[in-house]
Amino acid sequence: MEDKKSKFSILSAKGSRSAVETTAQIIFTICSVVAVVAVFSITLYMIISGTPAIFKVGLLDILFGSVWAPTAATPSYGILYIILTSIVGTALAILIGVPIGILTAVFLAEAAPKKLAAVVKPAVELLAGIPSVIYGLVGILVLNPVMYKLELFLFQNSKTHQFTGGANLISAVIVLAIMILPTVINISESALKAVPQNLKSASLALGASHIQTIFKVMIPAAKSGIITAIVLGTGRAIGEAMAITLVAGSSVNPPFPFNSVRFLTTAIVSEMGYAADLHREALIATGVVLFVFILIINFCVARLNKGESGHA
Repeated sequence: MEDKKSKFSILSAKGSRSAVETTAQIIFTICSVVAVVAVFSITLYMIISGTPAIFKVGLLDILFGSVWAPTAATPSYGILYIILTSIVGTALAILIGVPIGILTAVFLAEAAPKKLAAVVKPAVELLAGIPSVIYGLVGILVLNPVMYKLELFLFQNSKTHQFTGGANLISAVIVLAIMILPTVINISESALKAVPQNLKSASLALGASHIQTIFKVMIPAAKSGIITAIVLGTGRAIGEAMAITLVAGSSVNPPFPFNSVRFLTTAIVSEMGYAADLHREALIATGVVLFVFILIINFCVARLNKGESGHA
């Protein structure tokens, strides 16, 4: 009798476990389908909405035109300087922020005393939680006046320079570099801590120093996670709008250090509220260009990760 009860309880447990697993599988499948449909819908909407401006104005005139004057008597919709500003500004922010972020992650994961790490780690997490508009306000109140003084010093005898009050490309790059730090630091630190300890122990046992082990063993082993951190940081930088609107000046100019500039995101944000007809369609086409940039970045990273997996 007891054997029958135990057998029945085992069967009922298996049945309930099977039901839970089936339900979970259905939920996961639905979530996956929703995610795929959302991405596909956004892509399709951007293409459909941005295509009319491309046909009306011309792809080459939009991508390689240097004049953006959508409300002029003879409208012009060239976004070349806007594209170059986004590329240059994002690249400079990555060049500044990524080394600082990776070295900070190495410090927190491998070198920091516990008491110091207990202070630095919450500070980094707090940095990640600060709204972007606060970065912009701090940039206006602190960074722009400093840049304006530097601008006055460098161009005091210039008769051609247009003074920007400190709202220029350098200010935007510095703000972006600071904003990507939490993303790069947190993900890189997690990747470094996920490296098996036996790799570190083997390196030390072979006579390598702690610094050599970090840069020759730990960082290469965590390369995939660090690349992910860089990609997410790049996405944060190229997609930022509010802070850049406040500190960059939002004028369409070539991306020179002391020029007031406009990024792809700020071009959309600053004019979409009053744009209409072809002007609105051109702004959506600008969003398509930004979307293509993100797709290219994701594709390149996927190829890099695939290459790393194949090499391993």
